[in-house]
Amino acid sequence: MFENRDIEQMQKRGMDVSRVRQQIESFKTGFPYLKLQAPATSGNGILCFSESEVKKRADLFLEYMEELQIIKFVPASGAASRMFKSLLSFMELSPGEQKSDLEKNTDFNSVHFFFSNIRKFAFYPDLEHALECNNQDLNQLVESESYKQILEYLLTEKGLNYAALPKALLVFHKDQDNRRISIEEHLVEAALYALSGDNTARIHFTISEEHIPLLKELMDKKIGSFETQFQVKYEITYSVQNPATDTIAVDSKNQPFREMDGSIVFRPGGHGALLENLQQLDADIIFIKNIDNVVPDRLKDETVLFKKVIGAHLINLQDQIFNYLDLLDDSQLDEKLFHEIESFMEKELMFKVPDTLVHFDLVEKADYLFDILNRPIRVCGMVKNEGEPGGGPFWVINEDSSVSLQIVESSQIDMKDADQFKIMQVSTHFNPVDLVCSITTFRGDTFDLSDFVDQNTAFVSMKSKDGKELKAMELPGLWNGAMSDWNTVFVEVPLATFNPVKVVNDLLREEHQ
Repeated sequence: MFENRDIEQMQKRGMDVSRVRQQIESFKTGFPYLKLQAPATSGNGILCFSESEVKKRADLFLEYMEELQIIKFVPASGAASRMFKSLLSFMELSPGEQKSDLEKNTDFNSVHFFFSNIRKFAFYPDLEHALECNNQDLNQLVESESYKQILEYLLTEKGLNYAALPKALLVFHKDQDNRRISIEEHLVEAALYALSGDNTARIHFTISEEHIPLLKELMDKKIGSFETQFQVKYEITYSVQNPATDTIAVDSKNQPFREMDGSIVFRPGGHGALLENLQQLDADIIFIKNIDNVVPDRLKDETVLFKKVIGAHLINLQDQIFNYLDLLDDSQLDEKLFHEIESFMEKELMFKVPDTLVHFDLVEKADYLFDILNRPIRVCGMVKNEGEPGGGPFWVINEDSSVSLQIVESSQIDMKDADQFKIMQVSTHFNPVDLVCSITTFRGDTFDLSDFVDQNTAFVSMKSKDGKELKAMELPGLWNGAMSDWNTVFVEVPLATFNPVKVVNDLLREEHQ
Protein backbone atom coordinates (compact mmCIF):
# COMPACT_ATOMS: atom_id res chain seq x y z
CA MET A 1 0.00 0.00 0.00
CA PHE A 2 2.82 2.39 0.87
CA GLU A 3 5.81 3.02 -1.36
CA ASN A 4 9.22 4.15 -0.12
CA ARG A 5 8.42 7.77 -0.99
CA ASP A 6 5.19 7.51 1.05
CA ILE A 7 7.13 6.39 4.10
CA GLU A 8 9.64 9.20 3.56
CA GLN A 9 6.75 11.69 3.35
CA MET A 10 5.37 10.43 6.67
CA GLN A 11 8.76 10.48 8.37
CA LYS A 12 9.35 14.08 7.27
CA ARG A 13 6.07 14.96 8.98
CA GLY A 14 7.12 13.11 12.13
CA MET A 15 4.45 10.46 11.64
CA ASP A 16 4.46 6.91 12.91
CA VAL A 17 3.88 4.66 9.87
CA SER A 18 2.11 2.01 11.96
CA ARG A 19 -0.29 4.68 13.22
CA VAL A 20 -1.14 5.66 9.64
CA ARG A 21 -1.75 2.00 8.79
CA GLN A 22 -4.12 1.79 11.76
CA GLN A 23 -5.99 4.81 10.43
CA ILE A 24 -6.47 2.98 7.12
CA GLU A 25 -7.91 0.01 9.02
CA SER A 26 -10.23 2.33 10.94
CA PHE A 27 -11.60 3.70 7.67
CA LYS A 28 -12.49 0.12 6.76
CA THR A 29 -14.03 -0.92 10.07
CA GLY A 30 -15.54 2.39 11.17
CA PHE A 31 -16.00 3.46 14.79
CA PRO A 32 -18.53 2.17 17.33
CA TYR A 33 -21.22 4.43 18.76
CA LEU A 34 -21.27 5.37 22.41
CA LYS A 35 -24.01 3.82 24.51
CA LEU A 36 -26.09 6.52 26.19
CA GLN A 37 -27.84 5.71 29.43
CA ALA A 38 -29.55 9.08 29.89
CA PRO A 39 -29.02 12.79 29.33
CA ALA A 40 -27.26 14.66 32.09
CA THR A 41 -29.78 17.17 33.45
CA SER A 42 -30.03 19.69 36.28
CA GLY A 43 -29.68 17.72 39.51
CA ASN A 44 -28.87 14.51 37.65
CA GLY A 45 -25.33 14.92 36.42
CA ILE A 46 -25.30 18.72 36.20
CA LEU A 47 -24.71 20.69 39.38
CA CYS A 48 -26.77 23.82 39.91
CA PHE A 49 -25.47 26.26 42.51
CA SER A 50 -27.62 28.72 44.44
CA GLU A 51 -26.70 32.41 44.53
CA SER A 52 -25.05 31.97 47.92
CA GLU A 53 -23.07 28.95 46.68
CA VAL A 54 -21.96 30.88 43.61
CA LYS A 55 -20.73 33.77 45.74
CA LYS A 56 -18.98 31.44 48.19
CA ARG A 57 -17.06 29.68 45.42
CA ALA A 58 -16.18 32.92 43.64
CA ASP A 59 -14.78 34.36 46.89
CA LEU A 60 -12.84 31.17 47.54
CA PHE A 61 -11.30 31.31 44.10
CA LEU A 62 -9.87 34.76 44.80
CA GLU A 63 -8.05 33.21 47.77
CA TYR A 64 -6.85 30.24 45.70
CA MET A 65 -5.44 32.55 43.01
CA GLU A 66 -2.82 33.74 45.46
CA GLU A 67 -1.31 30.26 45.66
CA LEU A 68 -1.74 28.95 42.12
CA GLN A 69 -0.14 29.18 38.73
CA ILE A 70 -3.01 29.55 36.27
CA ILE A 71 -3.00 29.55 32.48
CA LYS A 72 -5.68 30.16 29.89
CA PHE A 73 -5.58 27.87 26.83
CA VAL A 74 -7.21 29.29 23.71
CA PRO A 75 -7.46 27.27 20.47
CA ALA A 76 -7.09 30.05 17.91
CA SER A 77 -5.58 28.47 14.81
CA GLY A 78 -8.66 28.17 12.62
CA ALA A 79 -8.93 30.46 9.59
CA ALA A 80 -12.01 32.67 9.49
CA SER A 81 -13.02 31.58 5.99
CA ARG A 82 -16.01 29.57 7.31
CA MET A 83 -17.18 32.66 9.15
CA PHE A 84 -17.50 34.41 5.77
CA LYS A 85 -18.76 31.44 3.76
CA SER A 86 -22.00 33.12 2.64
CA LEU A 87 -20.18 36.31 1.62
CA LEU A 88 -17.54 34.41 -0.33
CA SER A 89 -20.27 32.52 -2.19
CA PHE A 90 -22.12 35.78 -2.86
CA MET A 91 -19.00 37.27 -4.45
CA GLU A 92 -19.00 34.53 -7.07
CA LEU A 93 -22.56 35.29 -8.24
CA SER A 94 -23.37 37.37 -11.30
CA PRO A 95 -24.95 40.81 -10.70
CA GLY A 96 -28.36 39.39 -11.54
CA GLU A 97 -27.91 36.44 -9.18
CA GLN A 98 -26.73 38.78 -6.43
CA LYS A 99 -29.85 40.94 -6.83
CA SER A 100 -32.07 37.87 -6.69
CA ASP A 101 -30.29 36.55 -3.59
CA LEU A 102 -30.64 39.86 -1.77
CA GLU A 103 -34.36 40.05 -2.53
CA LYS A 104 -35.07 36.43 -1.68
CA ASN A 105 -33.10 36.03 1.57
CA THR A 106 -33.54 38.70 4.22
CA ASP A 107 -33.23 36.75 7.48
CA PHE A 108 -30.61 37.43 10.14
CA ASN A 109 -27.90 35.26 8.56
CA SER A 110 -28.46 36.58 5.04
CA VAL A 111 -26.14 38.70 2.92
CA HIS A 112 -28.99 41.22 2.73
CA PHE A 113 -28.90 41.60 6.52
CA PHE A 114 -25.11 41.97 6.39
CA PHE A 115 -25.21 44.91 3.99
CA SER A 116 -28.26 46.49 5.63
CA ASN A 117 -26.31 46.67 8.89
CA ILE A 118 -22.74 46.99 7.63
CA ARG A 119 -22.13 50.26 9.49
CA LYS A 120 -22.75 48.48 12.81
CA PHE A 121 -19.74 46.16 12.46
CA ALA A 122 -16.75 47.09 14.61
CA PHE A 123 -14.49 46.55 11.60
CA TYR A 124 -16.37 49.15 9.51
CA PRO A 125 -13.85 51.98 10.15
CA ASP A 126 -10.97 49.70 9.10
CA LEU A 127 -12.81 48.75 5.93
CA GLU A 128 -13.55 52.40 5.30
CA HIS A 129 -9.86 53.26 5.71
CA ALA A 130 -8.74 50.43 3.40
CA LEU A 131 -10.99 51.81 0.67
CA GLU A 132 -9.90 55.43 1.28
CA CYS A 133 -6.29 54.36 0.72
CA ASN A 134 -7.40 53.36 -2.77
CA ASN A 135 -9.48 56.51 -3.37
CA GLN A 136 -12.77 54.72 -2.75
CA ASP A 137 -15.64 55.87 -0.53
CA LEU A 138 -17.33 53.08 1.41
CA ASN A 139 -20.55 55.01 1.99
CA GLN A 140 -20.89 55.71 -1.71
CA LEU A 141 -20.20 52.06 -2.55
CA VAL A 142 -22.93 50.96 -0.14
CA GLU A 143 -25.40 53.45 -1.62
CA SER A 144 -24.55 52.38 -5.18
CA GLU A 145 -24.85 48.70 -4.16
CA SER A 146 -21.29 47.93 -5.30
CA TYR A 147 -21.30 44.84 -3.11
CA LYS A 148 -18.63 42.79 -4.83
CA GLN A 149 -16.11 45.63 -4.56
CA ILE A 150 -16.88 46.07 -0.86
CA LEU A 151 -16.41 42.37 -0.20
CA GLU A 152 -13.14 42.27 -2.12
CA TYR A 153 -11.74 44.91 0.23
CA LEU A 154 -13.09 43.12 3.29
CA LEU A 155 -12.19 39.52 2.45
CA THR A 156 -9.21 39.52 0.10
CA GLU A 157 -5.65 40.77 0.17
CA LYS A 158 -6.88 43.78 -1.78
CA GLY A 159 -7.94 45.15 1.60
CA LEU A 160 -8.34 43.67 5.09
CA ASN A 161 -7.94 40.06 3.88
CA TYR A 162 -10.32 38.83 6.60
CA ALA A 163 -11.12 35.51 4.89
CA ALA A 164 -7.45 34.49 5.14
CA LEU A 165 -6.86 35.60 8.74
CA PRO A 166 -7.61 33.59 11.89
CA LYS A 167 -10.56 34.71 14.01
CA ALA A 168 -8.00 35.75 16.61
CA LEU A 169 -7.06 38.78 14.51
CA LEU A 170 -10.52 40.01 13.50
CA VAL A 171 -12.06 43.13 15.02
CA PHE A 172 -15.04 41.95 17.07
CA HIS A 173 -16.13 44.85 19.27
CA LYS A 174 -16.10 48.64 19.53
CA ASP A 175 -16.53 51.03 22.42
CA GLN A 176 -16.68 54.62 21.19
CA ASP A 177 -13.32 55.00 19.37
CA ASN A 178 -11.81 51.86 20.91
CA ARG A 179 -11.99 48.65 18.86
CA ARG A 180 -10.83 45.21 19.96
CA ILE A 181 -9.89 42.10 18.08
CA SER A 182 -11.06 38.86 19.68
CA ILE A 183 -7.65 38.05 21.09
CA GLU A 184 -7.65 41.32 23.05
CA GLU A 185 -10.88 40.31 24.76
CA HIS A 186 -9.07 37.20 25.98
CA LEU A 187 -6.32 39.42 27.40
CA VAL A 188 -8.94 41.26 29.43
CA GLU A 189 -10.57 38.04 30.64
CA ALA A 190 -7.23 36.57 31.68
CA ALA A 191 -6.51 39.58 33.88
CA LEU A 192 -9.87 39.07 35.60
CA TYR A 193 -9.87 35.34 36.37
CA ALA A 194 -6.62 33.72 35.17
CA LEU A 195 -4.21 35.74 37.28
CA SER A 196 -1.56 33.76 39.12
CA GLY A 197 -0.18 34.54 42.54
CA ASP A 198 2.81 36.31 41.00
CA ASN A 199 0.40 38.82 39.35
CA THR A 200 1.02 37.31 35.92
CA ALA A 201 -1.79 36.56 33.49
CA ARG A 202 -0.67 33.64 31.34
CA ILE A 203 -2.34 32.81 28.03
CA HIS A 204 -1.39 30.13 25.54
CA PHE A 205 -2.73 30.41 22.00
CA THR A 206 -2.60 27.67 19.42
CA ILE A 207 -2.14 29.39 16.09
CA SER A 208 -1.22 28.55 12.51
CA GLU A 209 2.51 28.90 11.97
CA GLU A 210 2.10 31.48 9.19
CA HIS A 211 0.14 33.77 11.53
CA ILE A 212 2.52 33.72 14.51
CA PRO A 213 4.72 36.65 13.32
CA LEU A 214 1.64 38.82 12.73
CA LEU A 215 0.18 37.90 16.11
CA LYS A 216 3.45 38.56 17.95
CA GLU A 217 3.83 41.92 16.23
CA LEU A 218 0.33 42.91 17.25
CA MET A 219 0.82 41.73 20.84
CA ASP A 220 4.03 43.73 21.12
CA LYS A 221 2.06 46.85 20.19
CA LYS A 222 -0.99 46.21 22.35
CA ILE A 223 0.09 44.39 25.47
CA GLY A 224 1.65 47.35 27.27
CA SER A 225 -1.61 49.29 27.42
CA PHE A 226 -3.45 46.27 28.85
CA GLU A 227 -0.74 45.75 31.48
CA THR A 228 -1.11 49.38 32.52
CA GLN A 229 -4.91 49.25 32.53
CA PHE A 230 -5.16 46.08 34.64
CA GLN A 231 -1.92 46.42 36.61
CA VAL A 232 -0.76 42.93 35.66
CA LYS A 233 2.06 41.29 33.75
CA TYR A 234 1.18 39.18 30.73
CA GLU A 235 3.00 36.06 29.63
CA ILE A 236 1.84 35.07 26.14
CA THR A 237 2.96 31.81 24.56
CA TYR A 238 2.10 30.15 21.27
CA SER A 239 2.19 26.73 19.70
CA VAL A 240 1.16 25.18 16.40
CA GLN A 241 -0.70 21.98 15.70
CA ASN A 242 1.88 19.24 15.18
CA PRO A 243 1.73 17.98 11.55
CA ALA A 244 2.43 14.51 12.94
CA THR A 245 -1.14 14.56 14.29
CA ASP A 246 -2.64 14.97 10.81
CA THR A 247 -4.64 12.04 9.49
CA ILE A 248 -4.47 10.31 6.13
CA ALA A 249 -7.25 10.82 3.58
CA VAL A 250 -8.56 7.87 1.57
CA ASP A 251 -10.71 7.33 -1.50
CA SER A 252 -13.97 5.37 -1.74
CA LYS A 253 -12.01 2.10 -1.76
CA ASN A 254 -10.09 3.08 1.40
CA GLN A 255 -6.87 3.53 -0.52
CA PRO A 256 -4.63 6.56 0.17
CA PHE A 257 -5.95 9.65 -1.59
CA ARG A 258 -3.16 11.17 -3.66
CA GLU A 259 -2.25 14.51 -5.19
CA MET A 260 -1.55 14.82 -8.92
CA ASP A 261 2.15 14.32 -8.17
CA GLY A 262 1.42 11.03 -6.36
CA SER A 263 2.00 12.29 -2.83
CA ILE A 264 -0.47 11.29 -0.13
CA VAL A 265 -3.02 13.81 1.11
CA PHE A 266 -2.96 14.35 4.88
CA ARG A 267 -5.50 16.53 6.64
CA PRO A 268 -5.54 18.25 10.06
CA GLY A 269 -6.96 15.88 12.65
CA GLY A 270 -9.36 18.41 14.19
CA HIS A 271 -9.15 20.09 17.59
CA GLY A 272 -8.43 16.73 19.21
CA ALA A 273 -4.90 17.07 17.84
CA LEU A 274 -4.38 19.95 20.28
CA LEU A 275 -4.17 17.48 23.15
CA GLU A 276 -0.40 17.47 22.52
CA ASN A 277 -0.32 21.25 22.88
CA LEU A 278 -2.30 21.07 26.11
CA GLN A 279 0.10 18.40 27.41
CA GLN A 280 3.02 20.84 27.26
CA LEU A 281 1.49 23.43 29.58
CA ASP A 282 2.91 23.84 33.08
CA ALA A 283 0.21 25.13 35.42
CA ASP A 284 -1.85 24.13 38.45
CA ILE A 285 -5.10 24.75 36.62
CA ILE A 286 -5.91 25.50 32.99
CA PHE A 287 -8.95 27.34 31.68
CA ILE A 288 -10.00 26.39 28.14
CA LYS A 289 -12.16 28.64 26.01
CA ASN A 290 -12.71 29.08 22.27
CA ILE A 291 -11.30 32.14 20.53
CA ASP A 292 -14.68 33.39 19.30
CA ASN A 293 -16.63 33.17 22.58
CA VAL A 294 -16.01 36.66 23.95
CA VAL A 295 -18.12 39.71 24.78
CA PRO A 296 -17.50 43.44 25.34
CA ASP A 297 -16.57 44.62 28.83
CA ARG A 298 -20.15 45.59 29.74
CA LEU A 299 -21.12 41.88 29.66
CA LYS A 300 -18.01 40.28 31.11
CA ASP A 301 -19.08 40.21 34.77
CA GLU A 302 -21.16 37.05 34.53
CA THR A 303 -18.53 35.24 32.47
CA VAL A 304 -15.82 36.12 34.98
CA LEU A 305 -18.02 35.16 37.93
CA PHE A 306 -18.71 31.66 36.68
CA LYS A 307 -15.11 31.08 35.63
CA LYS A 308 -14.22 31.65 39.28
CA VAL A 309 -17.03 29.31 40.34
CA ILE A 310 -15.91 26.36 38.21
CA GLY A 311 -12.27 27.11 39.10
CA ALA A 312 -12.98 26.92 42.83
CA HIS A 313 -15.02 23.76 42.40
CA LEU A 314 -12.14 22.11 40.56
CA ILE A 315 -9.66 22.99 43.28
CA ASN A 316 -11.97 21.68 46.03
CA LEU A 317 -12.40 18.39 44.18
CA GLN A 318 -8.70 18.07 43.53
CA ASP A 319 -7.81 18.63 47.20
CA GLN A 320 -10.12 15.81 48.26
CA ILE A 321 -8.96 13.49 45.47
CA PHE A 322 -5.31 14.06 46.35
CA ASN A 323 -6.08 13.33 50.01
CA TYR A 324 -7.69 10.00 49.10
CA LEU A 325 -4.85 9.11 46.74
CA ASP A 326 -2.32 9.72 49.50
CA LEU A 327 -4.25 7.34 51.76
CA LEU A 328 -4.59 4.69 49.06
CA ASP A 329 -0.91 5.05 48.18
CA ASP A 330 -0.08 4.35 51.85
CA SER A 331 -2.27 1.21 51.81
CA GLN A 332 -4.65 2.64 54.41
CA LEU A 333 -7.87 1.40 52.84
CA ASP A 334 -10.40 -0.29 55.11
CA GLU A 335 -14.12 -0.91 54.55
CA LYS A 336 -15.11 2.39 56.16
CA LEU A 337 -12.74 4.38 53.94
CA PHE A 338 -13.81 2.35 50.93
CA HIS A 339 -17.44 3.35 51.39
CA GLU A 340 -16.43 6.96 52.01
CA ILE A 341 -14.45 7.12 48.75
CA GLU A 342 -17.17 5.27 46.84
CA SER A 343 -19.73 7.80 48.07
CA PHE A 344 -17.45 10.70 47.12
CA MET A 345 -16.96 9.30 43.62
CA GLU A 346 -20.68 8.89 43.04
CA LYS A 347 -21.86 12.15 44.65
CA GLU A 348 -19.02 14.51 43.78
CA LEU A 349 -17.34 13.00 40.72
CA MET A 350 -20.61 11.66 39.30
CA PHE A 351 -18.89 8.32 38.64
CA LYS A 352 -21.09 5.29 39.22
CA VAL A 353 -18.91 2.31 40.16
CA PRO A 354 -19.90 -1.08 38.73
CA ASP A 355 -21.88 -3.46 40.95
CA THR A 356 -19.16 -6.09 40.61
CA LEU A 357 -16.89 -4.02 42.84
CA VAL A 358 -18.55 -5.43 45.96
CA HIS A 359 -16.99 -8.82 45.17
CA PHE A 360 -13.42 -7.45 45.16
CA ASP A 361 -11.13 -7.87 48.14
CA LEU A 362 -9.64 -4.76 49.78
CA VAL A 363 -6.44 -4.81 47.70
CA GLU A 364 -8.42 -5.06 44.47
CA LYS A 365 -10.78 -2.31 45.64
CA ALA A 366 -7.84 -0.07 46.50
CA ASP A 367 -6.30 -0.63 43.05
CA TYR A 368 -9.60 0.11 41.34
CA LEU A 369 -10.27 3.29 43.32
CA PHE A 370 -6.70 4.49 42.84
CA ASP A 371 -6.97 3.97 39.07
CA ILE A 372 -10.21 5.95 38.83
CA LEU A 373 -9.10 8.81 41.08
CA ASN A 374 -5.61 9.16 39.62
CA ARG A 375 -6.71 10.90 36.44
CA PRO A 376 -6.83 14.42 35.01
CA ILE A 377 -9.79 16.43 36.25
CA ARG A 378 -12.09 18.81 34.40
CA VAL A 379 -15.08 20.89 35.47
CA CYS A 380 -17.20 21.87 32.48
CA GLY A 381 -19.76 24.64 32.29
CA MET A 382 -23.03 23.56 30.63
CA VAL A 383 -25.77 25.85 29.35
CA LYS A 384 -29.44 25.11 28.73
CA ASN A 385 -30.08 24.13 25.14
CA GLU A 386 -32.04 26.75 23.24
CA GLY A 387 -31.43 25.37 19.79
CA GLU A 388 -27.69 26.00 19.58
CA PRO A 389 -25.61 23.31 17.86
CA GLY A 390 -22.92 21.47 19.76
CA GLY A 391 -22.15 18.42 21.84
CA GLY A 392 -24.19 17.66 24.91
CA PRO A 393 -23.69 16.14 28.39
CA PHE A 394 -24.80 12.53 28.82
CA TRP A 395 -24.48 9.57 31.15
CA VAL A 396 -22.56 6.98 29.12
CA ILE A 397 -22.24 3.24 29.83
CA ASN A 398 -18.57 2.23 29.64
CA GLU A 399 -17.16 -1.11 28.52
CA ASP A 400 -16.71 -2.27 32.14
CA SER A 401 -20.40 -1.47 32.86
CA SER A 402 -19.51 1.61 34.91
CA VAL A 403 -21.34 4.82 34.04
CA SER A 404 -19.62 8.18 33.63
CA LEU A 405 -20.34 11.66 32.37
CA GLN A 406 -19.25 12.45 28.83
CA ILE A 407 -19.63 15.27 26.35
CA VAL A 408 -21.08 13.55 23.31
CA GLU A 409 -21.34 14.78 19.72
CA SER A 410 -24.25 13.73 17.51
CA SER A 411 -21.82 11.79 15.30
CA GLN A 412 -21.14 9.48 18.26
CA ILE A 413 -24.82 8.52 18.66
CA ASP A 414 -26.58 5.78 16.70
CA MET A 415 -29.49 7.81 15.38
CA LYS A 416 -31.08 4.68 13.90
CA ASP A 417 -31.50 3.21 17.38
CA ALA A 418 -34.87 4.52 18.57
CA ASP A 419 -33.93 4.40 22.27
CA GLN A 420 -30.63 6.22 21.74
CA PHE A 421 -32.29 8.81 19.51
CA LYS A 422 -34.95 9.44 22.16
CA ILE A 423 -32.30 10.00 24.85
CA MET A 424 -30.60 12.56 22.62
CA GLN A 425 -33.93 14.28 21.88
CA VAL A 426 -34.78 14.83 25.55
CA SER A 427 -31.38 16.27 26.49
CA THR A 428 -31.61 19.71 28.08
CA HIS A 429 -28.09 21.17 27.93
CA PHE A 430 -25.18 21.52 25.54
CA ASN A 431 -21.45 22.06 25.74
CA PRO A 432 -20.25 25.65 25.17
CA VAL A 433 -16.54 24.71 25.56
CA ASP A 434 -16.23 26.45 28.91
CA LEU A 435 -14.02 24.37 31.15
CA VAL A 436 -11.23 24.37 33.69
CA CYS A 437 -8.94 21.42 34.20
CA SER A 438 -5.91 20.06 35.98
CA ILE A 439 -3.42 17.73 34.34
CA THR A 440 -1.19 17.36 37.42
CA THR A 441 -0.88 14.13 39.43
CA PHE A 442 -1.07 14.02 43.24
CA ARG A 443 2.72 13.58 43.19
CA GLY A 444 3.18 16.81 41.24
CA ASP A 445 3.98 15.27 37.86
CA THR A 446 2.08 15.82 34.62
CA PHE A 447 -0.23 13.10 33.34
CA ASP A 448 0.43 11.56 29.96
CA LEU A 449 -2.85 12.73 28.45
CA SER A 450 -2.70 10.17 25.64
CA ASP A 451 -3.42 7.50 28.28
CA PHE A 452 -6.95 8.85 28.78
CA VAL A 453 -8.16 9.06 25.17
CA ASP A 454 -10.94 6.86 23.83
CA GLN A 455 -9.52 6.15 20.37
CA ASN A 456 -12.89 4.72 19.28
CA THR A 457 -14.44 8.18 19.36
CA ALA A 458 -12.74 9.40 16.20
CA PHE A 459 -15.09 9.80 13.25
CA VAL A 460 -15.07 9.82 9.45
CA SER A 461 -16.59 12.50 7.21
CA MET A 462 -16.91 12.94 3.45
CA LYS A 463 -14.96 15.79 1.82
CA SER A 464 -13.88 16.66 -1.69
CA LYS A 465 -10.65 17.77 -3.30
CA ASP A 466 -10.03 18.70 -6.93
CA GLY A 467 -13.53 17.55 -7.75
CA LYS A 468 -13.04 14.09 -6.22
CA GLU A 469 -14.63 12.71 -3.07
CA LEU A 470 -12.43 11.64 -0.19
CA LYS A 471 -12.88 10.30 3.31
CA ALA A 472 -11.39 12.34 6.12
CA MET A 473 -10.81 11.32 9.73
CA GLU A 474 -10.99 13.56 12.78
CA LEU A 475 -9.23 12.47 15.94
CA PRO A 476 -11.20 12.16 19.20
CA GLY A 477 -12.32 15.71 20.01
CA LEU A 478 -10.37 17.70 22.57
CA TRP A 479 -13.32 17.92 24.98
CA ASN A 480 -15.01 14.72 23.78
CA GLY A 481 -13.15 11.46 23.27
CA ALA A 482 -9.72 12.97 23.98
CA MET A 483 -10.87 13.58 27.57
CA SER A 484 -13.09 10.49 27.78
CA ASP A 485 -11.31 8.94 30.77
CA TRP A 486 -10.83 12.16 32.73
CA ASN A 487 -12.71 12.71 35.97
CA THR A 488 -15.51 14.97 34.77
CA VAL A 489 -18.01 17.20 36.54
CA PHE A 490 -20.67 19.37 34.88
CA VAL A 491 -21.87 22.69 36.32
CA GLU A 492 -24.75 24.73 34.94
CA VAL A 493 -23.66 28.20 33.81
CA PRO A 494 -25.84 31.01 32.42
CA LEU A 495 -26.52 31.17 28.69
CA ALA A 496 -25.13 34.72 28.83
CA THR A 497 -21.65 33.20 29.14
CA PHE A 498 -21.98 31.68 25.64
CA ASN A 499 -21.72 34.15 22.76
CA PRO A 500 -19.77 32.51 19.93
CA VAL A 501 -19.16 34.12 16.55
CA LYS A 502 -19.62 31.31 14.04
CA VAL A 503 -20.76 33.50 11.12
CA VAL A 504 -20.02 37.16 10.53
CA ASN A 505 -23.58 38.29 11.24
CA ASP A 506 -23.26 36.97 14.80
CA LEU A 507 -21.30 40.18 15.42
CA LEU A 508 -24.58 42.04 14.89
CA ARG A 509 -26.19 40.33 17.86
CA GLU A 510 -26.88 42.62 20.81
CA GLU A 511 -24.22 40.87 22.91
CA HIS A 512 -21.50 41.95 20.48
CA GLN A 513 -22.67 45.51 19.87
